[in-house]
Amino acid sequence: MSDHHHLPRRDLLKFAALGGAMLVAPRMALAAVETDSRFVFIIQRGAADGLNIVIPYADPDYAKLRGALAIDPARATKLDGQFALHPALVQAAAMYGQKQAIFVHATASPYRDRSHFDGQNVLETGGTAPYAVRDGWLNRLVGLLPKARDEAIAFAPTVPPALRGPAEVASYAPSALPQPTDDLLLRVGRLYQADPQLHPLWEAAREARGMAADENAGRAPADLGKLAASFLSRPDGPRIAMLETGGWDTHTGQDFRLTAQLKALDQMLAALRDGLGDTWSKTVVVVATEFGRTAAANGTGGTDHGTGSAAMLFGGGLKGGRVIADWPGLAQAQLYQQRDLNATTGLDSVIAGLAAEAFGIEPDRVRRTLFAQAPASRPLEGLLQRA
Repeated sequence: MSDHHHLPRRDLLKFAALGGAMLVAPRMALAAVETDSRFVFIIQRGAADGLNIVIPYADPDYAKLRGALAIDPARATKLDGQFALHPALVQAAAMYGQKQAIFVHATASPYRDRSHFDGQNVLETGGTAPYAVRDGWLNRLVGLLPKARDEAIAFAPTVPPALRGPAEVASYAPSALPQPTDDLLLRVGRLYQADPQLHPLWEAAREARGMAADENAGRAPADLGKLAASFLSRPDGPRIAMLETGGWDTHTGQDFRLTAQLKALDQMLAALRDGLGDTWSKTVVVVATEFGRTAAANGTGGTDHGTGSAAMLFGGGLKGGRVIADWPGLAQAQLYQQRDLNATTGLDSVIAGLAAEAFGIEPDRVRRTLFAQAPASRPLEGLLQRA
């Protein structure tokens, strides 16, 4: 690795400001490591309602608690005799049918309060309390893997907390501004030619821009999935990516809003799968949120901040087509604090197990590295066909 890539991140951010059109709006972060496997983390910011995503239609209390918000299982995709999938997740259902999807229900991070910021911090750092850990579990995962030919570069104003830490990572986002002309890029490059700091950063930015299949893509969910695939499918591209989705906080008008959110996520996943081509068989994707929502609907057509939710796993090599759930039940006495779905499977175990199998690392070593503060729990096993 050349010395210029060791520049502190704050210098890269200054450069981002100079770069203008190429370097704004963080939506995706990446890390390059020497492996054939790809690992993608998609965060659902805002506390996604797992009960209406992976619907426990056979639980007699589900329809009673949800009232008008209850999803008719006749409209949904039956996954098994107990659970169904929200009808907006058409592509996810197809992947489930092809054994490329696993849904893990009644899962949560160790966080048990109801602040979005605190919950996201615990989810992304892998700690047990907000702001108790400074770096992110995804960055620590990068540290477990063989170092790539080159470390990554920051192209965006911020790197998500899950990817922050000592391992250098990159982030990239397409701009809403008009794309610069080739002539402008050439002239700016010449301007930086003799600058020992800006020239290598400029070249690194141009290299990353060149990886994007469509420099105008990235504004729609499907575009972001396609854009991520264009990076991850390259033989010399990054192997780890994090995508951010927002808008899952559905206190009011949940039915319409959740349907729109899930359609967007579904399109993103399909674009990622299709864009990866043969590389999909080496890719695992985990979709998770900071906490779930109340078991009962509220009085404004929505749900409030809760606890247990559902995580979704995708990938061409998954041993999929199943729902993993130690189902706690939705009767009043079975709810957490008599209001939320009880979490019976730690999200830490899900992520550690998936990462361990994807990269062939001893599972308990992954758990200790990524989630050192969490109570010792056995990472989930048997998630991949090749495991």
